[in-house]
Amino acid sequence: MAEAGVIPAPTNIMDFARAPNGQKVLLMIGVAAVVAVMVAVWMWGQKPEYRVLFSNFSDRDGGAIVAELEKMNVPYQYSEGGGAVLVPADRVHDARLKLAAQGLPKGGNVGFELLENQKLGSSQFVERVNFQRAMEGELARSIESVSAVQSARVHLAMPKDSVFVSEQKMPTASVLLNLYPGRTLDAQQVSAIVHLVASSVPELPLKNVTIVDQNGNLLSDTSKSPSTTGMDPGQIKYVQELQQDVVKRIVSIISPIVGAENVRAEATADVDFSRSEQAVESFKPNQTPDAMAIRSQQTSESLNASGAASGVPGALTNQPTAPATAPIVAPGNAGKTPPAPPAAVPTSTQKDATTNYEVDKTIQYVQQGVGGLKRLSVAVVVNFKQTTGKDGKVKMVPLTAQETTQITNLVKEAMGFNPTRGDSLNVVNSAFASPQQDVIPETPLWKEPGTVQTAKDIGKYLLIGIALLLLYLRVLKPMLKKITEPAAPPPAVDAHVHLTPQMEAGMGEGSKGGRGYQEGLARAQKLASEDPRVVANIVKTWVGSNE
Repeated sequence: MAEAGVIPAPTNIMDFARAPNGQKVLLMIGVAAVVAVMVAVWMWGQKPEYRVLFSNFSDRDGGAIVAELEKMNVPYQYSEGGGAVLVPADRVHDARLKLAAQGLPKGGNVGFELLENQKLGSSQFVERVNFQRAMEGELARSIESVSAVQSARVHLAMPKDSVFVSEQKMPTASVLLNLYPGRTLDAQQVSAIVHLVASSVPELPLKNVTIVDQNGNLLSDTSKSPSTTGMDPGQIKYVQELQQDVVKRIVSIISPIVGAENVRAEATADVDFSRSEQAVESFKPNQTPDAMAIRSQQTSESLNASGAASGVPGALTNQPTAPATAPIVAPGNAGKTPPAPPAAVPTSTQKDATTNYEVDKTIQYVQQGVGGLKRLSVAVVVNFKQTTGKDGKVKMVPLTAQETTQITNLVKEAMGFNPTRGDSLNVVNSAFASPQQDVIPETPLWKEPGTVQTAKDIGKYLLIGIALLLLYLRVLKPMLKKITEPAAPPPAVDAHVHLTPQMEAGMGEGSKGGRGYQEGLARAQKLASEDPRVVANIVKTWVGSNE
């Protein structure tokens, strides 16, 4: 039997828990656990928000990105399915720039870096295939630089060179584009990609380049050439810009008079894109000699007085001479000899005069440029002007004839009206129909995205605060109070305690005043202080037995 005043050592966990030192140890363990839980809850509340760093990358690029993030000590996570790498929101841009400086992600396309790892002893066929793969990868990277293109794949068919001209074949190219959702490529952008590919491959004509999008639509349709469809995309864009410029000038000059919302204008331009060259050589009709410029003049005159036969050529000269006849003698001169006629001296005179005049000739070379404006048609609608009546109400009244004429003249000057070109202008003054304003229901405050996110953040921190407060008030504070409160002194032994026969029997065989009695009394007092329930059960038994 243990001596009086000595507490026996605990023999099991329950006894250790009932001991004062054991209770303190358990309370300290509980306090540490509660503090750990509170710290864990607080850290969960302060967990950083992760955002996407890169997505839709190849496995090789993913491994390189993760390795570099580990070197930079940047925490990362994978999205569901491993299609994206997430990093803390405050480090997204920094990590993205650092990885871009190292060329990551490289993408699924392999460029000319493939030629840097050539193995010794590679055959000519392998070198040719690697060069073609490098060309395809570089072209794909260049095409992916277009804002609307998410990814691209290029396939080149480059035939082998032949020494025979008849057997030479032209290379071809096929481009598959994966566009961003909701984005499209216009005809000019498609033409730019075709020219980019054709200019990068030797002897590749434009018609041998085919472009297809991710939906299987043929974007580069060579059958729709400018010769069959009229104007090409560049010409259409030029016409649109010309019309918009005319409308902008008209609106800018009329708006200060009638108001920015009280004028509408549209223009239609007929542009001639044909290229023509013309050479004209024209001669004016002959003028009078006095009005014409003499370029050169030459005059020559010759006189011939020799005895050479001369005469008037013709039929008379070739006829025989007439027979001789006696001359007729007048009656007064009979018997006299007539005088002989004077002898004729043969002479010939020749005069030549040559005058050269300047030829009036005009030579004109005409070359008409592309994009000449053939005709311009403009339509302008002006709203009624606002006036205040005698009753103070605002009314809409039409413009006066003078105001309409002024506006028409201003529009003519702004558009460059040319009647000889066949331009037309129509200015109409009419009341504008007031547009029906769509009643947009006001979004409730609790449905706004900003309010929802703010409410989530507030609720998150509020739940964390409530959880920490409950842990402190319900668990941590009582434990700390129990640890810090002093131990209760043992109750004084009352000599007049009435002991029942059951308690006397449990005290031992000694007498009441002996040593056994004192030991039993100490045990009873200790039992009452450590386990009041047992004492309460004993008292309840006493009451039930009526002893």
